[in-house]
Amino acid sequence: MISADAIRGYVDLMVLSLLREAPSYAYELAQRITLISGDDYAIKQTTLYSAVKRLEGSGLVSSFAGISASGKPRTYYRIEDAGLAYFDHKVEEWRSTKSVVDRFIEGVAP
Repeated sequence: MISADAIRGYVDLMVLSLLREAPSYAYELAQRITLISGDDYAIKQTTLYSAVKRLEGSGLVSSFAGISASGKPRTYYRIEDAGLAYFDHKVEEWRSTKSVVDRFIEGVAP
């Protein structure tokens, strides 16, 4: 299981990645993160809610009221254009970070 400390800086990237596919509500996002991670990472609800609120406060996602299939009201989140640009930037940053760390792990000189 991946520790929360190891993945902390990438929760926003995971959320934005999922919201690129379709708007979603927090519980569904948490389930999808666990499913996609293959149970290697389970996000805490507080971490997820903090992330979507931070992303919303930054104008990267917006929220809207919706109704679940059972008729219960839910808050859905969707990615904004600024969120798409931020996602692309963070993906490039991740690739660069991974490349540098891989050099140390694998002992490969540039």
